[in-house]
Amino acid sequence: MGGSGSKAKGVWPFSGSGAGGDSASDGNEQSVARLKGSRNATPFVFTRRSSLYYDEDGDLAHEFYEETVVTKNGRKKSKLKRIHKNLIPQGTVKLDHPCIHVDFPVVLCEV
Repeated sequence: MGGSGSKAKGVWPFSGSGAGGDSASDGNEQSVARLKGSRNATPFVFTRRSSLYYDEDGDLAHEFYEETVVTKNGRKKSKLKRIHKNLIPQGTVKLDHPCIHVDFPVVLCEV
């Protein structure tokens, strides 16, 4: 339900075996494991995709609204209309503090 975890089955980028086996029994106690031997994987996330947008004027916000005046029965009423067009996503943003990846299979704290 709305999770941001990876959808790949059977491949864990943070474990050496790929099937979720016990790393202590394998004798593999590395802090950074290799994914299929091609590159190093780290449990930290340093960037994220931003949810902010730029409008035509260069303003940055989550949502943009335009005030419209509606005349009904001789009375003027102002309404806010949401703008969907001509918005440019901000893109990738560097995080101030690295976060741990959502698929990192380690218990950080036991209660």
